[in-house]
Amino acid sequence: MGGARTSFFSQWNNGNMMLVDQALTTGNVFFVDSGNTTKGGATAGYGTSPDAPFLTLDAAIGNCTANNGDIIFVLPGHAETIIADSGVDIDQAGITVIGLGSGAARPTFTFQGNVGADFKLAAASTVIKNLLFLNNLDNTTGIVEVSAADCKILGCEFRELDPAAFADVLLLTTTAAHRLEVADCLFRGNDGNGAVSLAQFVGSDDLHMHHCHLEADCTAGLIGFIGGASLRVHLHDLQLYNEDNTAGADAIQGIIDTITGSTGIIGPNIEVFLNLNAANVSGGVVGATFHCFRPIHVANVAGEGAMPIDRVDSTDI
Repeated sequence: MGGARTSFFSQWNNGNMMLVDQALTTGNVFFVDSGNTTKGGATAGYGTSPDAPFLTLDAAIGNCTANNGDIIFVLPGHAETIIADSGVDIDQAGITVIGLGSGAARPTFTFQGNVGADFKLAAASTVIKNLLFLNNLDNTTGIVEVSAADCKILGCEFRELDPAAFADVLLLTTTAAHRLEVADCLFRGNDGNGAVSLAQFVGSDDLHMHHCHLEADCTAGLIGFIGGASLRVHLHDLQLYNEDNTAGADAIQGIIDTITGSTGIIGPNIEVFLNLNAANVSGGVVGATFHCFRPIHVANVAGEGAMPIDRVDSTDI
């Protein structure tokens, strides 16, 4: 922010005291609030105060400096509808986007009108926190896409808005998304046979995904490794609930590597529910070149207690 800086910035906003620690960075600090149409704007000169914020996240991104430690605070109640590919495009490296508020008051991005509409992390070292992503269209192909290295998605929620809508994929990467961290996130699809996977990773080496809950009816695993091997991944502390009930043992998966060449550690503390009364415990993790570290527990629809996974590395595929 221009001018003299103090450690803390405080101000009342919509009846709540907002306190921002400006000592978090030596870079620029910007504010975004779609609701302040009277005093907000989209050009340079806005955004340095909640009183005169940027109206869109893209406007704030456009005023950031790459690798400068810039932070964008998105205010409670902020809302944007994304209808185009790269509808939000974080194309400046090293930016951190922090959503303020909780529950329905979190900054919300709704995707509709175009199956390719998405929010892109397209520059390296991007961090997003506490954002709510709502899909409102059938067959969307990845409402959040990561196409750069060293990014983080922290404390975000992905879910369907329309109860009859089914995204094919909610989170998608390209082969450039190395060292991605996905943590403390919630992924929830609708009931019914509509989703392919909630998260698909394409050649994402050194992926670290942990402390997340994923629940949907997915035909190709809640978490899928596709399109190119992802090497040295680590997935742990996950709850996976696949509502698919396709007949046949091992037809339903929690985690699946369709490339059969991805490597890394799965576990510990993986809990998988598979919605079929069958001897399908090894469907919890399908990928012969992964190494599994217990506890990994799998339960099915019959209601028995969860069983430790029985897969054997190098033979279960």
